[in-house]
Amino acid sequence: MKESHPSSPAIRNFLPASILLLILGGGGLYTVLAFTSPDGGTRWLFFFFAILGLTGIALPISAFFNRRFPSTPPPSAGVILRQSIWFGIYWPFIAWLRIGRVLTPAMALLLALGFILIEWLLRLRERSQWKPDR
Repeated sequence: MKESHPSSPAIRNFLPASILLLILGGGGLYTVLAFTSPDGGTRWLFFFFAILGLTGIALPISAFFNRRFPSTPPPSAGVILRQSIWFGIYWPFIAWLRIGRVLTPAMALLLALGFILIEWLLRLRERSQWKPDR
């Protein structure tokens, strides 16, 4: 008898949320870029909608990679969402640093490595939690 191992959620489970985030983020970005001037408030709206749109793009990609490369314990829907939010935050943060003209390639790489390290440590903590067999 073959043991069934739990796996991460299916990619299709994330498609409605991904489409909603893409519509909200893309529509908001279009509105901000086409109909407003770049002052303080609209700049923050730009970052907000960019995070929404990029998270929507990364959500099915993150779900795919978690299905393709299984881990123990398998990632929950919250873990997949968190990983796509990391991606959604990274690129607007890079744009914000670029606006201030302080972005360097080394800083972008270190920031990406920092996000990867944080996610790895969170996954390591989840793996170390004791869960009895049921």
